[in-house]
Amino acid sequence: MALTDEVARHSFRRSLPEKIIGIAREEHDLDRVSTAKQKGFGEDISLFLLSFLAFFTAFYMFIV
Repeated sequence: MALTDEVARHSFRRSLPEKIIGIAREEHDLDRVSTAKQKGFGEDISLFLLSFLAFFTAFYMFIV
C-alpha cells in the first residue's frame, strides 16, 4: 500500500481520522522492513556459499 500524494488528496482519505492513517503508514513501513529482510536472506546465502567454497578449497589443498 503506497501512500502517494495523489492518494493522500483523495476525499475519502481526508475524511479518515489521523489514527487510521497512522495505522496505514505503520503497515506500509512493515512491508518495507520485510522486503529488507528478504534481501538480507540472499546475503546470508551468498556468505554461506563463499565460506563453503573457501573451506572446500583449503581442504583440497591439504589433501594434494
